[in-house]
Amino acid sequence: MKNITSRRLFIRNVSLASLGAGCLSSASGLSAMTMEGCEFEGYNPYAESKTDLRASKFLGKHITVTGKVYCKENLTALEGAKLEVWHLSPNSAKYRHQAKLNTNAEGAYSFITDFPGREEGKMSRIYFKLSKGDVTATTELLVNDLGAHITGKHWEENKKLGEKLFPVKEGLKNSSIITFNISI
Repeated sequence: MKNITSRRLFIRNVSLASLGAGCLSSASGLSAMTMEGCEFEGYNPYAESKTDLRASKFLGKHITVTGKVYCKENLTALEGAKLEVWHLSPNSAKYRHQAKLNTNAEGAYSFITDFPGREEGKMSRIYFKLSKGDVTATTELLVNDLGAHITGKHWEENKKLGEKLFPVKEGLKNSSIITFNISI
């Protein structure tokens, strides 16, 4: 017997191959689109507006991050500044902890999250993207069990804050509060 492929089978196989190629190309296009406008990995412009990023309210280590967003020129608090925050989920290589929030009338913000995961050889970090009007800035907050730290880039861009610049970490081993001020 001869093995003859029918026209229908051929059309089906070609359709599946082109559908698969289309899905692969659109997935890479989607990941390129989500990285647009942000230098840090894991940024998602479609994150939910929320202040509680914890996976469980009872289990694990939690961090509350509070602070104020200031105007870079005159150091006044910025009402209505938009913050987007994200970090690696604990014990994971995925950025599932993401949120959007706005500053209040005093320029203050606050959110609670699980202690971030970390890439090998690096400290745990929480990424921030801030915007007010047409001004946008990104920075990161480094955290470990001993304290909270800033990067050289954050120091350069926010050194006008003076004593308000450096983050302060207080609390117990499983629940900490970090004060982290930023200027844009």
